[in-house]
Amino acid sequence: MLNNYLQQQLESENTSLDEFKELLIRLLNWGILCRKESQTEQVLYDRFLRIANVIEEYLSVMDIKVFHDARFEFVRLYPPGSQVPGMEEAETSAYSGSLRNRLGQNEVALILVLRIQYDKALREGQVDEHGYVTESLESIAIAMKNILNRSLPEKLTERKKLFTRLNQLRLIELRKDDDVENTDAWLRIHPMIANFVNDDAIQVLRDQQSDEEIKEATEESLSENS
Repeated sequence: MLNNYLQQQLESENTSLDEFKELLIRLLNWGILCRKESQTEQVLYDRFLRIANVIEEYLSVMDIKVFHDARFEFVRLYPPGSQVPGMEEAETSAYSGSLRNRLGQNEVALILVLRIQYDKALREGQVDEHGYVTESLESIAIAMKNILNRSLPEKLTERKKLFTRLNQLRLIELRKDDDVENTDAWLRIHPMIANFVNDDAIQVLRDQQSDEEIKEATEESLSENS
């Protein structure tokens, strides 16, 4: 019965059940879809535009919320209990499924610094037409030291793993993995960073609270929005 209902909805949008499944599995596996990332994601994003209502209705059964940023052309899933940009605060939930990203301390610290650097560039008008901010690894390393008194991982394998993880989350864009070896290399910060870290964590830092309070506020923010 469910398949028949889905097929009727999908047929009206010239989409097959297999195409629906492919898109749904991609969203559930990755939690994110960014049109500019690759040709594959471009195809899937354009398909999402056709059947957005079907996807949202289907996922709502599991209390999974869909956030679509039409300006920057990306879609992100939020697990039950998350705070979703532009929506009222969700009720708390014990949900701890695969949509929640368990982040390490290095990842938490770097994401927070990237959000601060993004906000700074936004105020200074240094954002491109697609909402990206370009920063050198050197400037990010300096910001890490100045803001959190932390350094990027010294071991190259750990540094690559850190930036690869953020690249998978679509928070940054690296041309190639080897760029992390060179402090003169550049990366682009995705506008999605503004939704990934909420303003509460930034405000704690601005109020010059203790390192522990900064860490707690940041991790709470990331867990709510991941």
